[in-house]
Amino acid sequence: MKKKDLEILLSGLEPHPAPSPRLEQYTTPADIAADMLFFAAQMGDIQGRKVLDLGCGTGILGIGAAVIGAREVVAIDVDEAALAVALRNASKLRVDVGYLTMGVAEFPERCDTAVLNPPFGAQAPHADLPFLEAAARLSGVSYSFHNGGTEEFIRRRLNELGGEVTHVRHYEFPIPRQFAFHRDDVRTVPVVLFRTLWPQVPSTEDPLST
Repeated sequence: MKKKDLEILLSGLEPHPAPSPRLEQYTTPADIAADMLFFAAQMGDIQGRKVLDLGCGTGILGIGAAVIGAREVVAIDVDEAALAVALRNASKLRVDVGYLTMGVAEFPERCDTAVLNPPFGAQAPHADLPFLEAAARLSGVSYSFHNGGTEEFIRRRLNELGGEVTHVRHYEFPIPRQFAFHRDDVRTVPVVLFRTLWPQVPSTEDPLST
């Protein structure tokens, strides 16, 4: 599959019917999701791997990982309405994703790769940090999106958690008008993606790790 083909598939997924401003439920753009997933695949972090989608929303990252060859995908979110949409989206693309209703701090299972587009902290400062802490605890490598203005702070926090940032990529996220406080039809937000190694977490393929 080509990246453009994945983008087209992901662009057809159902959005959240009533996103919450408190949870900062903004959909990851299909082209950016596809670019991140193909980058992760090129790094050897998707095909044949157990992938965890932390705060999955309507499922775009985990579903995309399943489409391009993840061995297993588990996705968690606290919002049951979002998970209902994610289930329909996975069924639409005929991929198997395990969905669980829980907070990121509750999930106990190791994975090879964590993918996450957490809240950026516009409503609650540092709302993305619990997601990073979960990635540090559970994954061997993570791909996380953050507000571009927090790049240096997030880099320091990743290092403090024991991570090794190997790659950084920059994007422009279009944020459509969807909440009452939005003034523009579309606002573009600078976003940074970190690929972070967590060497203390063994691979799920390592027989000694089980």
